[in-house]
Amino acid sequence: MPSSNSLIYLAGYPQHLLASVEKMIAGNTLGQHLLGKYPQTHAVRTDRALYDYVDALKNDSLRNAGPLSRVAYDGKLQKVSQALGTNTRSSRVQGGKLKARREIHIATLFREAPPEFLRMIVVHELAHLKEFEHNKAFYQLCCHMEADYYQLEFELRAYLCYLAAGGEALWSASIPA
Repeated sequence: MPSSNSLIYLAGYPQHLLASVEKMIAGNTLGQHLLGKYPQTHAVRTDRALYDYVDALKNDSLRNAGPLSRVAYDGKLQKVSQALGTNTRSSRVQGGKLKARREIHIATLFREAPPEFLRMIVVHELAHLKEFEHNKAFYQLCCHMEADYYQLEFELRAYLCYLAAGGEALWSASIPA
């Protein structure tokens, strides 16, 4: 039986959804459900490939956003701050000019995940280039870049609950198509 701590990633969702996820975790069916819906992993394995993937999505959806200095997988993210991705900005004066750096770090959990989950996290982090806070405009931008954003976010959170309840990583041994 899952503990209440295993549903921490779904805080704020309606009780009927929590009960449904809890029932699937207890019945050991959530993993199979997610594997059935998302059977394959993506092929974006290296930091360079991730940079290219994020940059292409940024150029397609956020043409006026500034350039990214760095995009990388980060193995410390989920363990340290329970974050799945981060977006950092820094500015410094160099000579007479102000230099800005924008970095996106994605948890290594997504190195071997379905392409839909990777895209959802990347969309989330790219939306922070325009909107700093998690407000209505932020989520509208996320939905503009990924129409199924809310569903993907819920299913990703359900997967994290599955892992927190002691479930095995679903896609770690998968081979991309």
